[in-house]
Amino acid sequence: MEMTLRWYGSKHDSVTLEQIRQIPGVTGVITTLYDSMPGEVWSEEAIAAMIAEVESAGLHVSGIESVNIHDAIKIGTPDREEYIDNYITTLEHLGKAGIHMVCYNFMPVFDWTRTELARKRPDGSTVLAYTQEAVDAIKPEEMFASIGKDTNGFVMPGWEPERMARVKELFEMYRDVDDEKLFANLKYFLERIMPVCDKYDINMAIHPDDPAWSVFGLPRIIINKTNILRMMQMVDNPHNGVTFCSGSYGTNLENDLPDMIRSLKGRIHFAHVRNLKFNSSTDFEEAAHLSSDGTFDMYEIMKALYEIGFDGPIRPDHGRMIWGEVAMPGYGLYDRALGATYLNGLWEAIEKSQTRK
Repeated sequence: MEMTLRWYGSKHDSVTLEQIRQIPGVTGVITTLYDSMPGEVWSEEAIAAMIAEVESAGLHVSGIESVNIHDAIKIGTPDREEYIDNYITTLEHLGKAGIHMVCYNFMPVFDWTRTELARKRPDGSTVLAYTQEAVDAIKPEEMFASIGKDTNGFVMPGWEPERMARVKELFEMYRDVDDEKLFANLKYFLERIMPVCDKYDINMAIHPDDPAWSVFGLPRIIINKTNILRMMQMVDNPHNGVTFCSGSYGTNLENDLPDMIRSLKGRIHFAHVRNLKFNSSTDFEEAAHLSSDGTFDMYEIMKALYEIGFDGPIRPDHGRMIWGEVAMPGYGLYDRALGATYLNGLWEAIEKSQTRK
């Protein structure tokens, strides 16, 4: 595996490439063209400039997170053909530039949902958190306003102001989209893009829905082992794979994370590894990566990845805000650096114990 860190670009991220380069064991970044809108074609020039900037800092682009999918594709409106064609062109440009992994999601309206961006923990750190009770007590169009004051001035991915201004309109657009229609539209999209993925050896890694259940009545399909295996089978191509995000699948305590990993051998193209602490089944907060700080056994998660031969990029996911850092919630430097080092330590221990058997 390769340890990486997510980076939003020099115009949008408080963390610099020079800082990332100094985290032991981190050799690449997972990045994106953060200024691009869903449905736009990424130009070859913009991609080349992004790669050059990363490589000038002694790192490389390990993959893209995300090339966002236009709502027309998820909903299945007639103009989806134009946006799928644009997506294919972007994939072609990425493939020509030597990028072979793209993380994306197929979530309606909200890319992820949290009800707090700065819940204070007993140690004084602050974290992202979710309570179903808070969601049930609020209207969808009020979600952004309820958390906007805690973004530290950063634009949160999937919660862009221009998108949030259209929440009512988006809900109306998705009114007739249920789980089955969303699955059908995902299948159509994947079948259209697989030829370019085959040509340029691009692994598509779908990110799970977060949390792993319906929010505000919206369909959610990438939520558990049954559904993800259905997705693998409906487009049975090795380039059709997943981002295994322990924090997203783990929002549902019925999901057996190590078992899910083992069931997806050869189809996990990217991994986000993080921990959650549950106060109840519908009240969770993001914890330090250390197993004892949360609910998950991080050793068993990393061990399962090792045992299936996972060799793709991995990154610590959301970190706490610690040591007075002011950054995009979940994406500061300090706690993610600690997480990367901890995960590398687990991997080394697992690797050496396996070799000695």
